Amino acid sequence: MLFYPEHLPLAARMRPRSLDEFVGQQHILAKNKLLYRAIKAGRLGSAIFYGPPGTGKTALAEIIACTAERPFERLNAVTCGVKDMRAIAEKARRSGPVIMFMDEIHHLNKSQQDALLPFVEQGLVTLIGSTTENPYFEVNDALRSRSTIFQFKPLQPEDIEKIIKNALADKERGLGNYKVNLTADALEHLVDASGGDARSALNALELGVLTTEPDENGVIQYDLAVAEECLQQSRLKYDKAGDSHYDVASALIKSIRGSDPHAALHYLARMLAGGEDVKFIARRLVISAAEDVGLAQPQALQIAIAGAQAVQFVGMPEARIILGEVVIYLALCPKSNSAYQAIDRALWDVRNKDCGSVPLHLRDAHYKGAAKFGHGTNYKYAHDYPGGWVDQQYLPDKLVGTEYYRPKGYGVELKLKEKLNLLKSKKAKG
Repeated sequence: MLFYPEHLPLAARMRPRSLDEFVGQQHILAKNKLLYRAIKAGRLGSAIFYGPPGTGKTALAEIIACTAERPFERLNAVTCGVKDMRAIAEKARRSGPVIMFMDEIHHLNKSQQDALLPFVEQGLVTLIGSTTENPYFEVNDALRSRSTIFQFKPLQPEDIEKIIKNALADKERGLGNYKVNLTADALEHLVDASGGDARSALNALELGVLTTEPDENGVIQYDLAVAEECLQQSRLKYDKAGDSHYDVASALIKSIRGSDPHAALHYLARMLAGGEDVKFIARRLVISAAEDVGLAQPQALQIAIAGAQAVQFVGMPEARIILGEVVIYLALCPKSNSAYQAIDRALWDVRNKDCGSVPLHLRDAHYKGAAKFGHGTNYKYAHDYPGGWVDQQYLPDKLVGTEYYRPKGYGVELKLKEKLNLLKSKKAKG
């Protein structure tokens, strides 16, 4: 059984001591799942637990060590060095394999990860790394390939509610020795505002219980006002230097692409509230205007660029208004990725095909001696012809007939499509 000193915070005291006590993460810990079976059998190899704080990564690592009856050595990547890892490996050589829990493993630099690798390969340590950052970005290939990655998700509301009620009832480790009346609306707020983080919910619960005076009947009235005071607001799931930076930015752009201004504004608000650089947001919107709105509404690019310039001129907090306006406009514009696809098709040909030479009549004829090579010969100057158009070959011989630009049939691009079809018919007539 795990031992928890009384001075530990409630969240630490209430850590599950066995798989039976563990709450949540059923997508990886249901009884038919690999992780559950491997832990029960004591045969789990090195693993990386990836997910947000307060979802049970550390608790599960401790359960694994207890189940396997192996020594548990805990390091934090922020403070440990290669010397600390070697000391644990030497201990393992003398006394037998250990489970090394590396908290915040994404903070290990490349040389530290390389130093850890031999100990894992030799079987001296079973590594369990914990990280809030995507291991496919933060952990090197060699170490990652020797570990199984398990993604932890924010706990479900019913999981948080169960954890809170367990803490209130537990007289050994929890708050069961206090008379607490946790009102329904207070419980709902703790569950909702914790954002799937059990540690956050338990910290707020403990703070309220320990700082609220009992009433005349000795009962601590933990109501909504107490809950709101102890947990000021939902803990923002956004780290502008981490994984969520890319996830929320991706969601913003995909919501614009999907023409949902409400969702787009939500993700914009997340980024702004998280302290994201407004210039980064503005750059993403300029790209979206070209990539997703494109020629269906060419003015969108002008508006996005004007927004980017205005954001730098004005700054926060007023920049939020400008960004909000651009986001709404882009979301409600007709969409076309034809320009994006067209340039990528052209680039693919250039990189993967023998596209042939520039036709002689299109080559530079201004320098002395160019005429001797036939440069510019028979070139037709479009402005000399009715409508500013003349039928002549522009693509290299090997690409004649290739069509990179394939316009959509809506928005402003409908007119471009009609113009392109008109030119094709004139060309066909000769």
